[in-house]
Amino acid sequence: MRDPDANRPPWPRAVPPRSPQFDDELLGLDPDDPEAQAFAAHLDRMQRQGPAFTVEGYLDGVRDFAESANRAEGGRRLAAVVLVLLLLTVVAYLMGDALLFVLTAWL
Repeated sequence: MRDPDANRPPWPRAVPPRSPQFDDELLGLDPDDPEAQAFAAHLDRMQRQGPAFTVEGYLDGVRDFAESANRAEGGRRLAAVVLVLLLLTVVAYLMGDALLFVLTAWL
């Protein structure tokens, strides 16, 4: 006879923290429902306020963009990839131009 727990991982499954949205905005919805959890996470992201004009604020914006690009599918994901590639191309050009300027100034 097979052990039903043989394929189970040895560690307990991590339970995501319960969003406070279920106490305020999503009262009456099942907190264990994956769709309700996703919507609560969306509300948490929309209501999060951080420093806007600091390095940390800019990095939070980049993190938010990366997370939303990872969740996107189809054309939106392609647009995010193209945008990142364009930004990296501009950065590479500017770094090369600055390096060329430094090298020509020293020689």
